[in-house]
Amino acid sequence: MTTVPNSGAGRSDPGTGSHAVGDTGGRHGSISDAIPPAEQVEGAHQTFDKGEVSSLGAIVSDISSDLSTLMRQELALAKAEATQTASRAGKGAGMLAGAGVAGHMVLVFLSLALMWGLSELLDSLGWASVIVALLWAVIAAVLAVMGRSQLKKAPGMDRTVDTAKRVPDALKGNEG
Repeated sequence: MTTVPNSGAGRSDPGTGSHAVGDTGGRHGSISDAIPPAEQVEGAHQTFDKGEVSSLGAIVSDISSDLSTLMRQELALAKAEATQTASRAGKGAGMLAGAGVAGHMVLVFLSLALMWGLSELLDSLGWASVIVALLWAVIAAVLAVMGRSQLKKAPGMDRTVDTAKRVPDALKGNEG
């Protein structure tokens, strides 16, 4: 039996721009770049003369090796997808946080403008401030009441709790 050396391991392919795992410091251009190349295997995958087959042990060894390679590749794919998803989710969360801060600033400046406008009508900056503060207190109270009622309407995890309680009996063979 002969083995074919993997001559491309650890080097980038100048024709495609793809890199072997680890060449980019853990960062990959795409998910497929994070998957390690298939390993060369011996045994049942070789061509034999006149219908010869290798031993049963070699075939079982090849199947085991192929399964192991498949599992490593699936794990690498899962890691790459999880990393890519987490990266995009983190960027999205950061942008939403920035939008929240900007929205808060808009409310502050609109409240200040309302306060100054009311102070022109009432000739009192103090009373205008109190009116704007009371307006925000009413908005906060209405939102709190609505939020509390929505939380009370939220269903629990009844089915999940029920099935979780049945797991020990199912493992013992006493499903019921």
